[in-house]
Amino acid sequence: MENFHASIKDYIMKHNLDASHIITSKSCHTVHDAAIAIGASSHEFVKNICMMDTENQLIVAIVKGEDRASTSRVAKALNIVRPRLATEEEIQSLTGFPLGGVPSFGFKATFLIDSNVTELTHIYTGGGSPYSLVKIDVKSMINVNGGKVVRIRK
Repeated sequence: MENFHASIKDYIMKHNLDASHIITSKSCHTVHDAAIAIGASSHEFVKNICMMDTENQLIVAIVKGEDRASTSRVAKALNIVRPRLATEEEIQSLTGFPLGGVPSFGFKATFLIDSNVTELTHIYTGGGSPYSLVKIDVKSMINVNGGKVVRIRK
């Protein structure tokens, strides 16, 4: 886990992001668990849903914690065939992070940010492991991942 944490901390510093890295002793694998672990509202959290297109390119759908990503809306936004969910092995291989710790930036992917996310000033996202989070300004997150803001929630 230390390598994952070091990797995300280095990325934050290298890109001078308005973000902080939080390591907890409790699991942050789900939005509910993460909110309890740091005493925050679950409305401030996002999920990074990793998908694969037909060319095996990674797509990350970023939605608020209470929302679900729609593969048909992702397909429409990118003008592609409906993507499939990435496997745990693909996620680790392509992002460099384990399932439950994938941040909203820091690796090569097509990032789509649901328009509801932009209603927030900051978010909590994966911090590199299931025991860490990153609190980041939404505008900084969008700038660093080069994502497209579009409705992708169900």
